[in-house]
Amino acid sequence: MREAVRFCGRDLVDVYISEDAAARHPDLVKQAKKATHWVHPMTDEVARAISPDCQGVAAVVKDFRTDGLPKVDWDFVVIMTQTQDPGNAGNIIRAADAAGADAVIACSGTVDVSSPKVVRASAGSVFHLPSITNVGFEEVAEWAKARGMTLVAADGGGSVDLFDAEDGMESLDLAAPIAWAFGNEAHGFDQIDTSGFDHSVSIPLAGHAESLNVSAAAAVCLFATARSRRRMGAWDKAKTD
Repeated sequence: MREAVRFCGRDLVDVYISEDAAARHPDLVKQAKKATHWVHPMTDEVARAISPDCQGVAAVVKDFRTDGLPKVDWDFVVIMTQTQDPGNAGNIIRAADAAGADAVIACSGTVDVSSPKVVRASAGSVFHLPSITNVGFEEVAEWAKARGMTLVAADGGGSVDLFDAEDGMESLDLAAPIAWAFGNEAHGFDQIDTSGFDHSVSIPLAGHAESLNVSAAAAVCLFATARSRRRMGAWDKAKTD
């Protein structure tokens, strides 16, 4: 809710807040009134009717999803090819935001990024960076390569060791324009054409775990890129933007 008030601008339509919540969060009320004239008091009964998870505050926000690929030149994007668990999708969006990615692309077959569980798992990061929807993976791959991005798959069986890439021991330059792709929780990339990937990257595992959860793997991979970008001076630019 705080992130919606801070980042949605004119896309924040209405804010509803109960008397108790207003007393607990006067700063939020103040910010909301700066963001929109439409700040409404509500009873606890109305709050429960709006949402069973409502904690005394609610908002109406215009659809923040972007339908189709934009004609912009980004150099760090995250692709969810077919992520189906809302918690995983939200956590990937949150990791992408924290690592300084320009956008998240949710390909066809991915859970709706505007669903309540995704929004909650993202901790508001869905309001921080563009979410691109209604696109197929092949279209995304072509779009990314046309903009000079290296298309990289995070895959447990990948031939490129992520740690070696960080150390400059692989041909993959993590600081260069890059599009990271993450597969389906159960099937990985089995259901898409992987011939377009420039590299397939695996995360070294020291213990007995067979693999990482896809959102955990995304965080590791994206911050490997973030560290590499910081070495090259792109980190401060991302934070400023």
